[in-house]
Amino acid sequence: MDRPNVLLLMTDEQRGDALGGLPGSAVDTPYLTQLRTQGVYFRSAYSACPICVPARRTLMTGKTPSHHGVMMNYSAPLEGDTLPGLMSQAGYQSHLCGKLHLFPERKRYGFDSMDWADAAFSTAAENDYELYLRDRGLTSQDAVGHGMHHNGYAARPYHLDEKYHFSTWCTDMALRFFERRDPTVPFFLNVSYHQPHAPCTPPAYYFDKYMRAELPPCPRGAWEQDLPNTQKGMPVFAWRVEPDERSIREYRAGYYGCVEQIDHQIGRILYKLPKDTIVIFLSDHGEMLGDHGWIRKRSAYEGSAHVPFIIWMPDAWAERLHIRQGTVVEEPVELMDVLPTVLDMAGLPIPADVDGISLLPAMRGEKLGRPYIHGECARLETIGTGMQYMTDGKEKYIWYPALGLEQFFDLRQDPQELRDLAREGGSEERIALWRGRMTERLAGRPEGFVKDGALQKLPGPTAYCISPELMAAGQNLLDTDNGETSRA
Repeated sequence: MDRPNVLLLMTDEQRGDALGGLPGSAVDTPYLTQLRTQGVYFRSAYSACPICVPARRTLMTGKTPSHHGVMMNYSAPLEGDTLPGLMSQAGYQSHLCGKLHLFPERKRYGFDSMDWADAAFSTAAENDYELYLRDRGLTSQDAVGHGMHHNGYAARPYHLDEKYHFSTWCTDMALRFFERRDPTVPFFLNVSYHQPHAPCTPPAYYFDKYMRAELPPCPRGAWEQDLPNTQKGMPVFAWRVEPDERSIREYRAGYYGCVEQIDHQIGRILYKLPKDTIVIFLSDHGEMLGDHGWIRKRSAYEGSAHVPFIIWMPDAWAERLHIRQGTVVEEPVELMDVLPTVLDMAGLPIPADVDGISLLPAMRGEKLGRPYIHGECARLETIGTGMQYMTDGKEKYIWYPALGLEQFFDLRQDPQELRDLAREGGSEERIALWRGRMTERLAGRPEGFVKDGALQKLPGPTAYCISPELMAAGQNLLDTDNGETSRA
């Protein structure tokens, strides 16, 4: 085949450390571990805007959040080139199985066909998972009959037969695509799972396994007291929580159980994988999972912003593309790099307006020439600010505009971010370097982050959209991740 098939496997809210075989890992993922060790593993992969909608817009367009215009969950329309659209235009058969989380819903965004469902529930037109359940005498309300909130820490085993689970359905649809695809053209298949995003409700086998397992404690930095409004005793979907030890253990058991369940479903796909298929695995963002008293995402901390990222390919294609498999890339990479990398692997031109870069040079052992990546989010709940961050995978600088607060972490010596060196002192020279980089990056932005060459304290969180046109055309989703209103 002149061009490879491409399988993009995607989870929702999977932490960068939630992969089997990594130091300190709490989860078993035999199939992803196989891909990681045999393929190319990007150790310092990040989500620039670690929340569903902007992260997925970045993945689909190859553009930074400030370029595609959305820095929060917002239902602004997405127009222009997309990864599946560019692949389809080049002769690929493109198909989606599972979650997309773009607006307007049911739009194909360049996919030739879709088995679309953003979750087991939806406020949009009936999704394909719900239609699947209806054909079997069930409804989406049956699927969420476990009672667990879709953004909360409460967790329990799945209550229906495993064959009805959303993760199983996504995999079934992928296998059906293999059976029904056009064998005369290459394919681009995106299999997009909803979990380990809450509700953390894996089948009982997985939940029980991690309830019995020895899980590492949640890291708690001494700097936590610097951030206001801890929300102790708040609802299960609050952002900063202090649940009792049993509840947080159930949450983590459910989360890791979902990760392993999806790994086993990925195994089903790998067994049936057509030849000449390159496999990419990643997540849209991470999950704090109780670290430093937080759950959910949006923050710049490792649990939220650091994501798994693996590219594996058959030996013939590795040889053809001069890829060094079984290697680890240390340089920082980001979701915007997926589109140009896939196009480059397929021998297709990369649009000039793309911000990401092809990762093929790094996969060949060469330097990318990009010293750091920049990320942001318009609003962090409970602390009344947005956030801006930069990292090279070794150090991380965070700026909270509405607090006028900096944080600085040495990720090499302190991967759990227990010591805020901006608070402790002694790193002023390094912090000044990163502050200068942030100032240069944010200069000229309409939010007013920079004035007279210095970062400015702002009166509160910033706009969800950088474009007035997008703001006018969209609707705030409040971080529901699925279109329902959250009170957090």
